[in-house]
Amino acid sequence: MKRKIILSVIVAVCSLCAVTSYAEFRYGPTAGMTVSNLSFSQDNILTPQSTVGFSAGIFGEKMFPGIGFGVDIALAYEQRGATLDLGRWKLWNSQGYTGDSRLYLHYLSIPVHLRFKYTKLNGLEDYVAPFIYAGPSINFLLAHNGIDCLDYNTAEIGIDIGIGAEIFRNWHISASYNFGVTDALGAKVLTDYNATNQTWSVRVAYLF
Repeated sequence: MKRKIILSVIVAVCSLCAVTSYAEFRYGPTAGMTVSNLSFSQDNILTPQSTVGFSAGIFGEKMFPGIGFGVDIALAYEQRGATLDLGRWKLWNSQGYTGDSRLYLHYLSIPVHLRFKYTKLNGLEDYVAPFIYAGPSINFLLAHNGIDCLDYNTAEIGIDIGIGAEIFRNWHISASYNFGVTDALGAKVLTDYNATNQTWSVRVAYLF
């Protein structure tokens, strides 16, 4: 089932690239900050805490004239993770974990969004134009920092919901929330104890 979901997202990305290749496609660098956590399938075994990371990559946008709707796509590195209180619980303490452990998850993220930008502002849109967006992201795990009591999935899928503004036509400032719909990792010694990513992001992009 997960393979079918991942394949569907890849097909959607390829289709989007094919459509936008026949029109002007604005693109540019993007960078930002993430505040991430993990949502486990049970809440009485670990109590994760949010951690701060960063993201950077390339962002592109295609808006369809006259209707305010468009699409965007990005290719970005994203740092996620959580702080896990492994030393607090006998199960993990017996494996040699003491205190809190910072989990780093390094992803190659490919989001694809449908967006709506409000530009009928009697000329004000040349200075600021608000927008909203939503859509899936597929995230490929590049590396992690080796907390060995966990099993890591090579890819996971999330849904982004965001809001932002275009400033002076070129700058994009946005904030979004991503909630995982497939598991990012699980525990080696427990059955059906898995976790999904939960990530808040603030990003800035410059489009040429």
